Amino acid sequence: MPRQVVAGSPGIVEPMRGSTGEPTVASPARVPGNLVAPLTSFVGRHTEIEAAAGLLERHRLVTLTGPGGAGKTRLAAQVAADRSDRYPDGVWWVDLATVSDGTAVTETVAEAVGAPFVGGRAHALRTHLAAWRSLLCLDNAEHLLDAVASTVEAVLQGCAQVSVLVTSREPLGVPGEAVLGVPPLSDADALSLFVDRARLVQPSFALDESNTVAIRSIAAHLDGIPLALELAAAWLRTLTPRQVEAGLDDRFALLVRGPRNAQRRQRTLAGSIDWSYALLDETDRVVFRRLAVFAGTFGLAAARTLCAGGTVGAAEVLPALGRLVDKSLVVADVRGHESRYRLLETIRAFAAARLVEAEEDTALRERHLAWFLLFVETAEADREPDVDGWRRALLLEYDNLRAALEWGLAAEDPRAGRQLAASLAWLWHLDRRGREGIGLLRRAIDRGPDERSRLQARLMTGLALVADTAGPLDVEHEAAARAVELATDVGDEGLRALCLNLLAVGAFYTDFDEAWHLCEQAHTAARVGGNTFVLGGARALQAMILHLRDRHAEAEAVIDDTVRQCLRHHRGVLSAVLTYQADGALAGGDPVRALALATEALRLAEPLGDYLRVGVARSVLAQVTALTGDPAGAAAVLDPVLRLVEGAEEELFIPGLDHAMAVLARDDPAAAVDSLRRAVRSTDRGTATWLAGRALPRLGAALTAAGRPDEAVPVLDRAVEVARRLGLPGPLAEAYAAQAELAARGPDGTTRAVELHHAALTIRVDHRLRAAQLDSLEALARLGAAVHPTPDDVRILAAAGSARRDLGLPRGADPQRAHDSATAELRRALGATAFDRAAAEGARLTLDQAVEYARRSRGRRGRPATGWSSLTPTELEVVRLVAEGCTNPQIGARLLMSRGTVKTHLSHIFTKLDTTNRTQLAAAAIDRQDRTG
Repeated sequence: MPRQVVAGSPGIVEPMRGSTGEPTVASPARVPGNLVAPLTSFVGRHTEIEAAAGLLERHRLVTLTGPGGAGKTRLAAQVAADRSDRYPDGVWWVDLATVSDGTAVTETVAEAVGAPFVGGRAHALRTHLAAWRSLLCLDNAEHLLDAVASTVEAVLQGCAQVSVLVTSREPLGVPGEAVLGVPPLSDADALSLFVDRARLVQPSFALDESNTVAIRSIAAHLDGIPLALELAAAWLRTLTPRQVEAGLDDRFALLVRGPRNAQRRQRTLAGSIDWSYALLDETDRVVFRRLAVFAGTFGLAAARTLCAGGTVGAAEVLPALGRLVDKSLVVADVRGHESRYRLLETIRAFAAARLVEAEEDTALRERHLAWFLLFVETAEADREPDVDGWRRALLLEYDNLRAALEWGLAAEDPRAGRQLAASLAWLWHLDRRGREGIGLLRRAIDRGPDERSRLQARLMTGLALVADTAGPLDVEHEAAARAVELATDVGDEGLRALCLNLLAVGAFYTDFDEAWHLCEQAHTAARVGGNTFVLGGARALQAMILHLRDRHAEAEAVIDDTVRQCLRHHRGVLSAVLTYQADGALAGGDPVRALALATEALRLAEPLGDYLRVGVARSVLAQVTALTGDPAGAAAVLDPVLRLVEGAEEELFIPGLDHAMAVLARDDPAAAVDSLRRAVRSTDRGTATWLAGRALPRLGAALTAAGRPDEAVPVLDRAVEVARRLGLPGPLAEAYAAQAELAARGPDGTTRAVELHHAALTIRVDHRLRAAQLDSLEALARLGAAVHPTPDDVRILAAAGSARRDLGLPRGADPQRAHDSATAELRRALGATAFDRAAAEGARLTLDQAVEYARRSRGRRGRPATGWSSLTPTELEVVRLVAEGCTNPQIGARLLMSRGTVKTHLSHIFTKLDTTNRTQLAAAAIDRQDRTG
């Protein structure tokens, strides 16, 4: 079921999710944020809450500062929760504790709010949030101050109704930042917090005369630091308050002799954690320090494997983990049906230091890498049958996967890291992190640049695979070519099939014939190697080629049930196929089917959440929506993509977007010119792509309409050349039609304009381009009305108008004005009675009948009946190719017309030149060339 498109929606993708986790129909209400209710109560801090709330009233950036354990996170969460009703577009929480690389800050924030991530830049995030009224909470920013400051500045500058609440050990230093230092808890709040947490481990706990003094002493020792108090309270299951007090007395007597440059509160927290650590039994201490190897959250299976060893058995890990949770050294979260665990960053840093002291760090990181490599390789079996579940499982562990990769690729022996990189290629292909994946794959490849192994083949294949969605031009073909060579060397037909398919995609932009041939090879290899994806993917690419060559019926026949079955787990490919089918349905005059296909393409693409596939689907849907008479709806569909692209720091690869923008601007030629400029420059390894081939005639037409004919002439000449070279019938017809409009504006250009429009109509008839046939009919009728009005022109206009209504393809504003002008001229010239009679006759014609009528009634408008001057431009092209020795099929391929049309042209030429065969025609052409030079 298609999602509802909401005008002015705040992001490129806004899927709502049902109880199953699958996308459902979106409603106008926006997702209210991701703030999760904490598992423990919030105690005290009334003054700080009021102060922070007041700052948020007056400032758009508020930073809560204080040392680790001061309670910044809980205070920020409480303030955000209390004020959530003020932010209709949600409160969004982003934990930066596990982010180690500043370049990943924007990605992490973008992922949290559902924005498409584009190459580490803040533009996509800023665009996504531009219309939102939200509170963005960035937790644990101190280790990434510059990167966080840059991201925050970008958001504040581009999103006027977004406020930001940050927690950090020091301010960001951003202009306009309001800073609130988080003080220690008051004596009363410290006592209340200790008692509240004590009751979590001992529900019957109560203050009385025997323990109140001890607890007040504990709070004083711990300087009112919330984390330290929670750690101390967690021991009341096994110690009395007096025993806790005595232990702290002993521990903190040492702290007064600590480093002079260490703040007391920092030393106090470190001492508190150290005290808790010292009280653990040996098994718990070992498990605790080994947990530091994890980044982000982790599951029980990983903990059991990595924390066991030496004196700790696997069966002892879970009980130890439970005791560490009880003592607040580990946090347990329930996600779905699974418990996930994590260490607060302050505690994780302490545990990591203990791991190094125990000389276990290097060995454990190797085991961490090995475990997650096995995890990914084992999960691979689920990728085909349940790709969405597979992707969710890997993304849940992505922090650990990235940490393992960084360790493995930096190791002296990088083999395991390289294997992990190769195993993650499909994830990067299907996820927004594609550009990060390209960088990591390149690093992995560079660690074995001269290898000719299966692993190197997998890495090269992975690079091509990720480039396919993250930026194919100039990257994919080279990577895939090297991958094919390596896969062939190692004899892996399944891998070779994928390499060939990717190589075909690399060739696809500039050489359809080569791409087709490679698809055939890929399909053969896939059958031998059992590669189900390629069995469908190769045929899907061939269908796309057929659609681009305007062989739409053949393309539809290729995408059969077998292909759909092979691709049923591949949203991206299926969505792409549907966009090409939608384009073909529209060209064939079936906009209802085109709209349904484009809507389904967007529904399939949305869960992927990337700007490429969602952008392509939105572009096609916008085109269909606009051309069926709903420009406002089309603008709403395209708006999220346009906001993403406009002002982007880097060029985004979204095929079809420029065309969609031009369609929306079809009554504003200057805007259409601006939209198409980038597309006409599209090249792959220096050669113009089909993207340029489709854009060039539209740019030429827009330049002509904008009154810039001198610029239009070379653009349209190039359009003809590129369309012929690539074999693009529709764009060639568009180029002829645009050249006709240009010719009609010049002196004595009507005859050439008529011939060019007929050449365009011939191509459109040969390829069943019914929607464009309407344009040809109306253009021919308008030309006739302007030069020598006849009832034939009325019949053709009326037939075209009737067909437009039947098909649901209304004219744009400018074509409607031209139509109205031609109609008025014909009525004036012919008289109302003759006009109405001819119009009624034309309205009864079907589109096919109208086309045949126009071709039969083709007026020569002064052209001689015989001799060289009687030949049309297309007929002269046919003569030239005959003289070069081309066969009829070769002529058809060069001029993008059917063999039957070539034969018809030759028959007309023989009659006009009084020749009887190809030999005589070639001789006559050569003789004429010799005489005319």
